[in-house]
Amino acid sequence: MKTGTKKEGKTFFGSRRVIHDTFVIGIILKGIDGVFEIAGGVLLYAVSPAQINRTLFFLLQHELSEDPRDVVANFLIRAAGHLSVGTQHFASLYLLSHGIVKAGIVIALWKNKLWAYPAAIVFFIAFIGYQLYRYTFTHSLWMIVLTVFDVAIVVLTWLEYRHVKSAK
Repeated sequence: MKTGTKKEGKTFFGSRRVIHDTFVIGIILKGIDGVFEIAGGVLLYAVSPAQINRTLFFLLQHELSEDPRDVVANFLIRAAGHLSVGTQHFASLYLLSHGIVKAGIVIALWKNKLWAYPAAIVFFIAFIGYQLYRYTFTHSLWMIVLTVFDVAIVVLTWLEYRHVKSAK
């Protein structure tokens, strides 16, 4: 990613250089996340629910022997026990599509494609909407943290888009 122009002045949000560097770091993190989602989607599709149950039990066996009432370990064991093939395929497809879109957008942003900035904003806002929808069911603090991160990425992408567009 190019830093743009000779003009590295101040913006409302701070130094142009700091905004750009933060944008680059955020996009790199999004790209890594996209690759992990693709790998997770492929792995989830390739492994049967029984294999998932056995693997989880093996991995959590020591933790459960120390504390049979461990909340996280018991939640994972119960969740894996209720995993149907349909749910597994949906989760796999979700991870694959989400990861491919995210990785594709990150690659286009890295290549400084002007169309990728508005596309990234639209897709990330859609992801934010879905995350907020999921939050209404899970009430997961992690979902809120992820959503705040995505909002920051949307703002940084918009600021970077304005800068790149004005430099061309």
